[in-house]
Amino acid sequence: MTPATLRLNSQRLETAWWGPAPTEAPTLVLLHEGLGCVALWRDTPALLADATGCGVFAYSRFGYGESDPKPLPWPLSYMQDEARDVLPRVLDAAGIREAILVGHSDGGSIAAAYAGIVRDERLRGVVTIAAHFIVEEQNLAAIRQMRDEYERGGLRARLARYHRHVDVAFHGWNDSWLHPDFRKFDITREVAGITVPILAMQGADDPYGTVAQLDVLQRHARAPLETMLIPGARHAPHLEAKEATLAAIARFTREHASCALALRK
Repeated sequence: MTPATLRLNSQRLETAWWGPAPTEAPTLVLLHEGLGCVALWRDTPALLADATGCGVFAYSRFGYGESDPKPLPWPLSYMQDEARDVLPRVLDAAGIREAILVGHSDGGSIAAAYAGIVRDERLRGVVTIAAHFIVEEQNLAAIRQMRDEYERGGLRARLARYHRHVDVAFHGWNDSWLHPDFRKFDITREVAGITVPILAMQGADDPYGTVAQLDVLQRHARAPLETMLIPGARHAPHLEAKEATLAAIARFTREHASCALALRK
């Protein structure tokens, strides 16, 4: 891993690179979950770089990891705003030339929204892992439980090891999802606007969403679509069913980006 700092105007983002530079190979751009950051991808970036021959780039969104904070409360459109207003500037500043977006949970929703809103000729495909396209009651119940663990359990202390502004990271995400108006969150219109291939994966035992999320894609996506329900995985298949998840991403990458290495069998 090569850590770096990227500046957007006067604000600082934590970033990291694995594998070849964007001048040498396409780049897998990793978009983290609602409580994630660069460090919480664990060994996923290095494994993807090895398996594909592509570069891998990750950044911590404002409010997360070592990035600068983001004022509270966040707008309920924070994922669509990230896709429309921030991610294009990040890709430009990082020098990305050819990309596949790989997004987990909130990051998957941001990836789908970006592909549906922004017409980016650099984009070769989108991989979503446990993304949300609509709100489900099961999803909200799990997020309420997270709030209880943050306020009365050990979750805040655990998250503080990864987030310099831990209360911003948690409340920006949690308070948005539990706002009564967030039930209206729906990015099916953005899904319908995606023109690049999509690989959508979800754990079969995901407490934050059901197969209804994959059903949304199957009903609304007009681009080439592959969905995978991964046995034995919950909300983080890239960590809980690592071999199957990373192999699928590597295969998808080989099919849709000009990476240097073929998928290792």
